[in-house]
Amino acid sequence: MRKLIAGAFITLDGVVQDPGGFSEIERGGWALDYFDDISRRRATDALLASDTFLLGRATFEILEKAWSRNTGPYAEAMNALPKLVVTRTLRGPLPWNATVLAGEAAETVAKLKQQPGGDIVMYGSFTLTRTLLEQNLIDELNLGVHPLVVGEGRRLFDSASPRSLRFVSATPNATGVVTLTYAP
Repeated sequence: MRKLIAGAFITLDGVVQDPGGFSEIERGGWALDYFDDISRRRATDALLASDTFLLGRATFEILEKAWSRNTGPYAEAMNALPKLVVTRTLRGPLPWNATVLAGEAAETVAKLKQQPGGDIVMYGSFTLTRTLLEQNLIDELNLGVHPLVVGEGRRLFDSASPRSLRFVSATPNATGVVTLTYAP
């Protein structure tokens, strides 16, 4: 069975999206100031260790716009990965090596995990993350906790069923970000 690894940048107060919305994320938002060479290398290694990138529609549109024309090891790894986009609104061929994943999210992701292949990585896509976590389809949840309180903005768990996760590891970097890894 394939492993689904979800990740998100998050502040100490649980915010995953700046109050400025998606336009702020496209410019890097608050997370960019904390993304050092070690973080970039870890992120690149995670992409290279997987063979599929799973995204929700909004995250796909943001990342395609932000990364499809970039160069360097991280951008090249991201651009090369086949992407599956969970969406009810996009149709037909997609740019950026992406394909629409049709059907109900939990059902289609469960089937995807049964197919042969390597790890599936997912960044952002907060609604999709909550849905898949509630359906026990996420095998690893990596939260890059930033030493920052922003006060307002979208929270990862603004609406979720109570759930207990098992602590796996904590990995700090020099900028003060701690990546916390949890499993169901």
